[in-house]
Amino acid sequence: MSQKLFVRLSPEQRAALEKMTRSGVAKVREVTRARILLLTDRNQERWLTHEQIADALSVSPVTVSRICRRFVLEGQDSARAIQEKPRPGQTPKITGEVEANLLMLACSAPPAGKERWTLRLLAEELVRLEVVEDLSHVAVYQALKKTKSSPGR
Repeated sequence: MSQKLFVRLSPEQRAALEKMTRSGVAKVREVTRARILLLTDRNQERWLTHEQIADALSVSPVTVSRICRRFVLEGQDSARAIQEKPRPGQTPKITGEVEANLLMLACSAPPAGKERWTLRLLAEELVRLEVVEDLSHVAVYQALKKTKSSPGR
C-alpha cells in the first residue's frame, strides 16, 4: 500500500518558489514544477487535489504526484525537485580532438585514385588511422556541417 506524501513548504521555500514563478527567467518546466509545489502545499488554508492541479496546469496527475514525491523523498530542498536531472545518453563520438583530425584530413589531398574526399572515405580513414573505433558517414557530415567546412570545394 502506498503511503500519502504531503508537501509542506516553509515560508522561505514558498517565497523562493513564488519569486521563481514571477521572475520570467526560469525555464517553463521549472516554473510549472514550482507552481505544482505551491498548489500542493498543505500549509495553505485550502489545498487542491492532484487532479485539480493537473487540470489547472495542463499536466498529467502522474506528473503532479512525481514532483510531490520527489520533493518529499529527496529532501526539503525545493530546487532539487524543480531542476531537471541529467539525462543519460551516448557520449558523442566526435570530440574536439577527433574533429581536429577530421578537419586536417578533409583539408588534405584525397587518397590516390580519388578526385576528392567523400563522407564515407573520411569516416573510413579516421577508423583506419585509429582516431576512433567506429564512425558513420552521417556523424562526419554533422561534424563538418557544424564547422561550416566544405571539403569538396
